[in-house]
Amino acid sequence: MRKLLIIIPLIACLISIVFAQTKKDYPIQPVPFTRVAVSDAFWLPRIETNRTVTIPFLLKKNEETGRIDNFAIAGGLIKGKYKGERYNDTDVYKTIEGAAYSLLMHPDAELDTTLDGVIAKIAAAQEPDGYLFTARTADPAHPQPGIGPERWVEENVSHELYNAGHLYEAAVAHFQATGKRTLLDVAVRNADLVASVYGPDKRRGFPGHQGIELALVKLYRVTGNEKYLNLAAYFLDQRGHDVKLTQYPSGNRFAIYNDAEQIQAHKPIFEQDEAVGHAVRAAYMFTGMADVAALTGDLKYFEAIQRLWENVVDKKMYLTGGIGARHDRERFGANYELPNLTAYAETCASIGNAFWNHRMFLLTGEAKYLDVMERVIYNGVISGVSLDGNTFFYANPLESDGKFKFNEGRLVRAPFFGTACCPGNISRFIPSFPGYVYAVKDDAVYAALFVGGTAKIAVKGNTIGIKQETRYPWDGAVKMTLEPEKTGEFAVHIRIPGWAENRPVPGDLYQYLDKSDDKIMLRINGSSVALNMDKGFARVRRNWKKGDVIELALPMPVRRVVAIEAVKDNKGKVALERGPLVYCAEWPDNGGRALNLRLADNAQIEPEFRPDMLKGIVVLKGKALDVTKNADGSTGGQKEQDFLAIPYYAWAHRGPGEMAVWIARQ
Repeated sequence: MRKLLIIIPLIACLISIVFAQTKKDYPIQPVPFTRVAVSDAFWLPRIETNRTVTIPFLLKKNEETGRIDNFAIAGGLIKGKYKGERYNDTDVYKTIEGAAYSLLMHPDAELDTTLDGVIAKIAAAQEPDGYLFTARTADPAHPQPGIGPERWVEENVSHELYNAGHLYEAAVAHFQATGKRTLLDVAVRNADLVASVYGPDKRRGFPGHQGIELALVKLYRVTGNEKYLNLAAYFLDQRGHDVKLTQYPSGNRFAIYNDAEQIQAHKPIFEQDEAVGHAVRAAYMFTGMADVAALTGDLKYFEAIQRLWENVVDKKMYLTGGIGARHDRERFGANYELPNLTAYAETCASIGNAFWNHRMFLLTGEAKYLDVMERVIYNGVISGVSLDGNTFFYANPLESDGKFKFNEGRLVRAPFFGTACCPGNISRFIPSFPGYVYAVKDDAVYAALFVGGTAKIAVKGNTIGIKQETRYPWDGAVKMTLEPEKTGEFAVHIRIPGWAENRPVPGDLYQYLDKSDDKIMLRINGSSVALNMDKGFARVRRNWKKGDVIELALPMPVRRVVAIEAVKDNKGKVALERGPLVYCAEWPDNGGRALNLRLADNAQIEPEFRPDMLKGIVVLKGKALDVTKNADGSTGGQKEQDFLAIPYYAWAHRGPGEMAVWIARQ
């Protein structure tokens, strides 16, 4: 802790110097996903499946379940009763956002027209002063449960501001994709109303479910109106001050919100040092705090989220990068409380964790945040959607007994949910993924992720073309061919993942059981160069010309992972990784079971690529022990059997049954 207290002010000091020298914004800027064309065999099929299957599927589901009709009813276009929960508007907004991102990369006249029709219904539902919340407007005399008899009075539960946030994000995405202001004008009118209601010397309060904070920042970026940025900071700053929560009687389904911890309002944000409460709310809040820190230059926000990040990564994060241990209230557990069978690890929380860690990298230039981001994307995020793109996980446990219906009452992925936040979140994350691959600061290009494709990157009066060729995550060989418009000096910073340097995570929550001595190799135009490391990046500065080639070789041995002793659920157990991927044993590959397995520390485990299995995967195979249990719980007989593990993201495609990430060692 003493070391941490020294490091945080030092980092804050360094960042403050950057802010003082430049316009207030992230010191490092991501290369927009519109400038990155993905072509590799891992990510391109997912992006295409999202475009051709997931987005049309969700638009249809939003129609079938009345989510789009709710806008038409509220706008007087049709008659009927509101259907669903008070936050259902957001499912439409998130699908629009995902569709807009898809349009940016792949113009589609039919999809464009479909969005125009949906947006017309949204605009019709907006009240004259800008208020937009169909759960009230559809029937003002009988608003949906949990939203109160008047506007804003039960905001800790109502989701009015949460809904507004997803409206703003959808509006910005649609405007950027089409140039049309139809939805952006709706969002601006609503944001102007919210800004007229909340603020110093106005209504005191903050959103019960965070999300509007980072959305207001996006609206500020596209409009230049600082009141939106100021309002985002105001909502953050209000938490923990004179909190007056609506109190519900015991047994009422909204009584969970009687607890200020649940909505991260138990302390002012600058005093919080442990991640508590609802995991999605927390991740969105931490992301919003990073945005406000960057755009205001107020480093108190960074100091707070750095403390919270240390708590999450050191004590509350699953090996998959998932966060949120408890189904009860979808919340964080205590430090080191990381159950496997009953893990919650909501898909939305994983996406929020990716947002947050990406922002932390943009603030600091530290690759450790990208290590966490990569871990959660390749494991905790893409596990949330099936390979076919039309079924989804809400929760992402690290174990299944084939009995506990962890996925909102199901043992496998579901086509939709009553609370359908996760499918829409997936639909907007996947097409925006290319925006996480590269970043720029001054005359330095950051290669943050390894993804086959091309990019055009503006660097101080030059445009740098990069062609990246790789089979990552199956293979650690990466080749980058540079095509600068003008020969000149600039830097390329190449992330060296922590997993390649014997660190599965930045802290000590997880460690590799054995050290790998395999060497990382870096070559420029065929000649080996030393790794000039800084903040987790191999830095190469030189005069670059067209056709220069960078080659990186990251060894990918099979690694055994153990958890710190304080994680009681993983005592005596081991997990398997290869490269950025976490693996699991699933019943179809292991004699119909997975929880009976014992994997000796000296058992040989080898990788093998199987192109016809689960859309093409590398499996891990070897021998394990099948251990039987007696009726009294004692160990019975044991016999050796074939063992096979698959990437965690690919499980539950072959019916319900047992699965385990953590396997007994003896």
